[in-house]
Amino acid sequence: MAAIKKHSPLLYILLFILAHFFHHLMTALVVPLLPFIRNGFGLSYAQSGLVVSAFTLAYGIGQLPAGWLADRIGPRYVLTVGVAGVALAGAAVGISMRWETLIIFLICMGIAGGGYHPAAAPLISAAVPPAQRGRALGLHLIGGSASHLAAPLAGVLIAGWLGWRASFLILSLPVLLFGAALFAILTHHEIRARAGHAARSDASINEEAETPARPALIAVFLIMTASVGAFTGSSIAFLPLYLVDIFGVSEQGAAVFLSAFYATGIWASPLGGAASDRFGPLTVFLILALAVGPLIVLLAVAGSWVVAALVMLGVGITLFVRMPVSETYLVSSVRKRNRSTVLGIYFFAGMEASGVITPVLGWLIDVYGFRRGYASVGILLTLIIVCGCVVLLGLSRQDRARLRLQS
Repeated sequence: MAAIKKHSPLLYILLFILAHFFHHLMTALVVPLLPFIRNGFGLSYAQSGLVVSAFTLAYGIGQLPAGWLADRIGPRYVLTVGVAGVALAGAAVGISMRWETLIIFLICMGIAGGGYHPAAAPLISAAVPPAQRGRALGLHLIGGSASHLAAPLAGVLIAGWLGWRASFLILSLPVLLFGAALFAILTHHEIRARAGHAARSDASINEEAETPARPALIAVFLIMTASVGAFTGSSIAFLPLYLVDIFGVSEQGAAVFLSAFYATGIWASPLGGAASDRFGPLTVFLILALAVGPLIVLLAVAGSWVVAALVMLGVGITLFVRMPVSETYLVSSVRKRNRSTVLGIYFFAGMEASGVITPVLGWLIDVYGFRRGYASVGILLTLIIVCGCVVLLGLSRQDRARLRLQS
């Protein structure tokens, strides 16, 4: 098999931008189609949240075995399941005639989708010098942002014409075809993710020589970034219903709004990657993390859809800048042989927490309304991040004291 050359990183990144796009073309349908699904099955807010959680929880669980397998058998099969497997499960969602069946196939789609991210990020990181790692991961996220822009528009257009089930069925076809093409490319070109099997170029030797961060620092960082992702994701899950029920926006208008929100990632993710390379991923992350909770509180008190739109623009910037920043920090702080495993834990933690928080937020909305629900999660997230910053500060002081003693 021919090897994809590390001196051609642009082609390598472009391949994974496309893979990321098609991967999320199916997964990004659930939230914008939620008003259609709710009306079709006559669901409450809590049941609507469970629809999102069924996919999100399974998606998170799938990250753990996927990361472990990618570190041991290589990324080819794991990545293929993460694209083609999602298409097959998404088509099954499209033929679901009962709510219970819908939940089962959304779980299947989530487990299959868990194969993509833990395998893709280490491969992309290995294709570029460490100093450009943030930029590469930020460019890769353009694919996911573009699909979150396209999927709501295409999904709602099809749903308005043929129903929401047709959206899943029709869009699963191009995803399946790309999944087959990706497998063929990965079969023809030898792409290795593990340090033990990678070609021993100077770049890979330098990467393996990087000093890993303390496990305690990694653990605290994982808790903080997972919390930011989970609380933000849960808030976004109810955004279409918030716009429809509180501000009187049409279902189609809410989907367009959601597409515009995800379009932020097309420019914010590369910006975040570049900022990470320049200022350091941990510094950039802490600034963003401290801003998210107050922004969600502002969403709760928005007096019009215009104000809500501006607030969500701020939430979108923090969300999409955080992604490459977090991945860059973890890839740079963990030994190469364990990167996919740790990234699997990272994605698992954020998605599982979101899967738990979403139905709880749905319950809060059912009982207390949207505004109190959003305010509650915003305040709680702020408290978690402030506590995390205090712990990180203490650990950093311990490290500095240890270095002084050693010198």
